[in-house]
Amino acid sequence: MNIVMPDLQPLLTEIFVLSMACVVLVLDLFLKQRERMVTYLLSLATLFGGLMLSIVTAVDQPVITLYGSFILDPMASLAKPFVFAVVMAVFMYSRPYLLDKGLFKGEYYVLGLFGVLGMLVMISAHSLLSLYLGLELLSLSLYAMVAFNRDSRVASEAAMKYFVLGALASGMLLYGMSMIYGMTGSLDIGEIAARISAMPDIDVGLIYGLAFIVVGLGFKFGAVPFHMWVPDVYQGAPTSVTLYIASAPKIAAFVMAMRLLAESLGPLQADWMGMLVILSVLSLALGNLIAIAQTNIKRMLAYSTISHVGFILLGIIPGTPDGYSSALFYALTYAIMAAGGFGTLILLSRKGFEAEQLADLKGLNRRSPWFAFMMLLVMFSMAGVPPMVGFYAKLAVLEAVINVDMVWLAVVAVVFSVIGAFYYLRVIKLMYFDEAPADAGALDCRTDLRVALSVNGLAILLLGLFPGQLMLACGQAFNL
Repeated sequence: MNIVMPDLQPLLTEIFVLSMACVVLVLDLFLKQRERMVTYLLSLATLFGGLMLSIVTAVDQPVITLYGSFILDPMASLAKPFVFAVVMAVFMYSRPYLLDKGLFKGEYYVLGLFGVLGMLVMISAHSLLSLYLGLELLSLSLYAMVAFNRDSRVASEAAMKYFVLGALASGMLLYGMSMIYGMTGSLDIGEIAARISAMPDIDVGLIYGLAFIVVGLGFKFGAVPFHMWVPDVYQGAPTSVTLYIASAPKIAAFVMAMRLLAESLGPLQADWMGMLVILSVLSLALGNLIAIAQTNIKRMLAYSTISHVGFILLGIIPGTPDGYSSALFYALTYAIMAAGGFGTLILLSRKGFEAEQLADLKGLNRRSPWFAFMMLLVMFSMAGVPPMVGFYAKLAVLEAVINVDMVWLAVVAVVFSVIGAFYYLRVIKLMYFDEAPADAGALDCRTDLRVALSVNGLAILLLGLFPGQLMLACGQAFNL
């Protein structure tokens, strides 16, 4: 019997990250606390190496290997470098915070690297099985990261909520996958689409399976009405962990939605479009309206995330390459915006003090005009104010929706975006027009945090001024 070895070259990035994560895990066991910088620097080196490999191995045409369970295509080739870049920024933001809170331990970076590996597997999955394995690797890493501060009852409670609801969502997703497998007899994403297309009539079992998959995706995205874990986890987790959860996993979640809905269940587009319309409208409405009432900025940004998820789903709804590319552009740029927003909260936190309330942003312009300007860029971009990149992301999604004659849906999105602009502008008002609290200490900004936050803010501005190249790359990911 001849066993043909699969081509492992497309997997070089994943193999490298897995190998280095194991090296960091073992090496960290032998390091003393004062030597923990080695773990941090090695983790950054791993991410940088993965970034370079993902660029070198990028392809123009899909390459399927590992017996049909792994795909490297233009969408994966674009998403992976962004995952690495965003998580590098997250790690750089996190170090000062972890040091001040006495949490500067190797486990944070090891779990973060395994979470990145889970995202990479999700992005390149070409089988329902490999997609689920990647999702669970990411989810298990996130559960442990939320409970990372073992002395915090709030963090432990948030981790328990996240674990229970995440397990429920995974079960629903797995049940939906099993029904799709039962109806089509295949786990291969491409084969599933071909077999559904060949069916003379759509079996009701496929619709049931689709419904469970959309519910599972809704939980993982944090879309209404499956959003109940988002504000509690964002508030309860250490800010460095919230920063991780809010950024890069959104890119992986979008690609997972594309693999499941557009690629494997594309023939059922008429059925899942209606489901996504409901999730999108509810997310836009509740996310923006409830965010206005928040005084805790982490909860405010959590509801903001829910509203942005509504926009990402809005891009998927049309079922066109234009819509998919605009949603990908939105997911990539939102990850950058979220990193900048939570990075500023880490900047304001210090030993013995956690910046969580909106009032903590008062007078930031007088304490540090530069970083107040960086936060202003983030808030303007999230609100969709030109020339920030968030404006072009919203515009591209709305254009895709209008092109399929769903003008009413675009109008709903615009109305709730205008409502949502209120709480973003409120943050700017606090930074520039209110007096700083009397007990506000000096900003202790270490070099890596200063560099990461500056690059992050300027990236939002530059991508807004020159969005063409990234928009073109997103279009090429879907053969536009």
